[in-house]
Order: sequence, then C-alpha cells, then structure tokens
Amino acid sequence: MSRYAFLILPSHNRVYADAAPSMARAELAVLSAVLPDGTIEEGSVEETVIGGVPYVMFQADGLSERDAALLANFSSLYALFEVTGTTGGELLRPVPLRRLDRFDDDLLTILKYAGKTNEQFTKLLLNVTLASSAFVGEVLSPGSRRLAVLDPLCGRGTTLNQALMYGFDAYGMDTDRKDVEAYAVFIQRWLKEKRLKHKADFSPVRRDRQVVARRLTAEFAATKDEYKAGDVQDREVVEADTTRVAEFFRKASVDLVVADLPYGVQHGSHAAARVGGERKVLARSPLELLRAAAPAWAKTLRPGGALGISWNTLVARRDDAAEALAAAGLEVLDSAPYHAFRHRVDQAITRDILIARTPRDS
Repeated sequence: MSRYAFLILPSHNRVYADAAPSMARAELAVLSAVLPDGTIEEGSVEETVIGGVPYVMFQADGLSERDAALLANFSSLYALFEVTGTTGGELLRPVPLRRLDRFDDDLLTILKYAGKTNEQFTKLLLNVTLASSAFVGEVLSPGSRRLAVLDPLCGRGTTLNQALMYGFDAYGMDTDRKDVEAYAVFIQRWLKEKRLKHKADFSPVRRDRQVVARRLTAEFAATKDEYKAGDVQDREVVEADTTRVAEFFRKASVDLVVADLPYGVQHGSHAAARVGGERKVLARSPLELLRAAAPAWAKTLRPGGALGISWNTLVARRDDAAEALAAAGLEVLDSAPYHAFRHRVDQAITRDILIARTPRDS
C-alpha cells in the first residue's frame, strides 16, 4: 500500500482557502469511487501538515497513469506526491500529471465581476457531477465522444468556460441580458485574441415574426487541423428564462447539468413573468426556482447523466432541495461524501451542493 499526498492549490479567496482541505477530502472521496484502476483505501483520506504546509494524504494500491490522469483535474490539486519515509522524515516524489486543460487559464480568470463564483468551486462542482455520472470513463478514453454540459443559470459563463477547458461542448441559459451580452462580447474577443479558428454569432431568435430570445452560437477548435477535420467544440448560450429550457435544448441531449442557484438574501435572481406583456420581477427563492425548473432540466439529461447544483442553505433547506430533485424524477445521491461540501462563503451565505442522476435505462 502506497501513501500519496497532494498540495492544496492556493486560493486568493481567504474564506474558501480555509475550507479547501475539507472540501478536497470530500471531492477525493467521491472521485476515488470511479478511479479506473487503483483503489484508495477506505478511511485513509486525511488532512495533514508536512513542512508546515497543509496537504491531503491518502493510501492506495499504486496509481496507474489513468488514475493520475483523473486526479490531475482535481479542483484544489496543486501538485501530487508519493510519500516515502516515516513521520517527521517524509520524502515526497512528484507524480507526473497530465491535465485535461486545452486552453490557457485566462479563459477562466480574465473575467472579473461582483458575485463571480470562485473558479475552484466551479471546477469542484463540475468534477463531482461528472464523477457521479455514467460518463466519467469516457473523459479518459481516446476517441470517445465529446461530452455536453448545460448550465441553465449560466450568468457570465464560469461553468461553461470550465467545461470548454475540459474539451466538452457547453450550453447555457440566463435571463439577465447584461450577463449574456457581457459573455458574448468576452468569448468572441477571446477567440480572436487567441487566434483560434472559429465561427460565432449573437443574434435574435424569432418565431412567428416575434423575437422570443437572443442566442450566442460558436464553434471552434484548439488547432487549425482539428477545425479543418470538423473536430470542433460547440458553445450555445440563450438569453431566456431557465424554465423555457425545453424550447431551445432537446430532450436527452446533454450529459451533465450544472447550476449555481441564486443565493437569495441580498443576492437575487431575475425571472420572466407575463402580465399583459413580458416584464422582469425579482425572485429571491432558489427553492421556488428549483421546483419550477428542475423537471425541464432533468429532461435534457441523457440516461446515466447527472445534475449538480449549489445553493445557499440559509434560504433553502437541503431536504427541501433534495425533494425538488426527486420530484423531477432524479435519484439524489446521499452517501456520506456528498454531505461534506457545506462551507461558508460570507455572513449571509453558507453554500452546499446536491448531486442527482437519471437512471441509465430511463
């Protein structure tokens, strides 16, 4: 049995940095169940300090290249080591890592705005949702199909950009016009500045001569050869209320649905309401939104797909959120690791995550 330790990625967010070791333990516990070859010994994951620096340590029957490839994309992993020696005299041997990242990290970091979700947390939520689906093995299989991710509350696209970094197709919806416009401007500029071969368009969607939404579409590839061969990533973002997702995305068309619900309190969400004509109202209840939208979100998932949400537990109880997902026909995952992600964001927000999946034969 070998011992391994990974160095926690530094975070500019002090509060998140404090929670990072315990969050890392929970993420590792979820991911360990789907390691292709090696098995992490149950109960061996622990926080430790080596040389005055915090690490997360675990024991495993060796790590294959495929195991290391999966762990390389761990949200809080800075470096992975095999540990030799005894306590107080440990020697750390670096384990080579090969991350999925296809683009420069400025795709994730360059956009700065109030209320932006921490990129490490976004990656964690996507990772845990992926690990809970039936498709995680396809990520490491050469020549496998490209996975598709839908964020039905995409804001300015942090989750979409992380999906693109992994080589996935990314689809989103949001009712906030400013957010969608800001994302459309950013992504088109980013594609041009990176000199990536692409096609992009941001235009109205018309039905019966009426504008019913606006939509950003883009296809691009990491290299010119991939683009020429048709090996492109798709990105589509629709400016419309999330409860209308079935109007724009086909049933059973995505592998993962990942969403950060509005936090309520001083953080609100805009939802469309029709009273004579369309107007905007401020909806502060993430639970009401989840109950209204989850059935439509669930229908976009392929059999074996998974849905992951994060939300503020101070304005919605976990049991109530789980009940809303179950009512949408999803199986909520409730084992111990899935209860270890709760953490403080600020005095008004304590964030948690819920993961649910759809049966393979649904």
